Amino acid sequence: MITKTFQQMIKEKYQDLSPGQKKVAEFLVTSLEQSALSTISQIAREVGVSETTVIRLSYALGLNSFSEMQKMIREEMLSQKQHASHVILPSEEEEGKVTNIFAHSIQHEKKILDCLVNQVREEDIWKTVELLMKADRIIVGGFRESYTAAYWLYYKLNQLRDHVFVSSPTGYHPETLANFTEKSVVLLISLPRYSKEALVLAEQAREQKATLIAMTDRPLSPIGQLATITLTTGENPEIFTDHILALLSLSEFIVMGIHQRDEKNARERRKKLEQIYNQAGLFIE
Repeated sequence: MITKTFQQMIKEKYQDLSPGQKKVAEFLVTSLEQSALSTISQIAREVGVSETTVIRLSYALGLNSFSEMQKMIREEMLSQKQHASHVILPSEEEEGKVTNIFAHSIQHEKKILDCLVNQVREEDIWKTVELLMKADRIIVGGFRESYTAAYWLYYKLNQLRDHVFVSSPTGYHPETLANFTEKSVVLLISLPRYSKEALVLAEQAREQKATLIAMTDRPLSPIGQLATITLTTGENPEIFTDHILALLSLSEFIVMGIHQRDEKNARERRKKLEQIYNQAGLFIE
């Protein structure tokens, strides 16, 4: 049996929480270290709610006390720190030696990928892979800036299986969802500033009983709250000013996973596509 993390518990119960409890939950999730060391009164004062609201959140999560909730927070914080201990970031002195703007950009992107190690749960990647393999239909949605990553993932998935659709940069065709069922998957990419189209698509996906997978910056983003699985890129503003690299990395993880789990079908589809490409003369080489 897989033990739920504190963030997973918050996400599952979030919609049922009171407004005050939601404020506390947001604070606890985004400030694990501070929450792990603070008293009830300190947390209540920081968030601007009563101490009773903080305590009631623990009950709403199915826990017996604030102490039990704080124990979970501490365990999650320690787990993240253990992951982080394996990540070696460049020192200020090393960064100071970077004089070339392109070399500096590479250092920055390395830092993004290093931090992504902390954000991603391998279990969630494999769950995503299984859902995408078993789905009868898939739509990948991404709007405005998120569309670049959405189209890349759509293209790669379309190389591996059929019945894959993609949104446009500014919207999607509602007719696409007409045949979606509980066996279908809607994979939505949504980053700040969150587009209204993404939220509308997410809500329609739920009405069709389709499984919603989110790729977003934080677990409790507007789309992250609604999704069955939420894959996060990270929300540290000093590092994640541009999420595209993290999004493409997450997408690559998913594609690699499908290749590994469904190698035979992927190879057969690729063979068919190559025949079509050759007949149409699409490529020079």
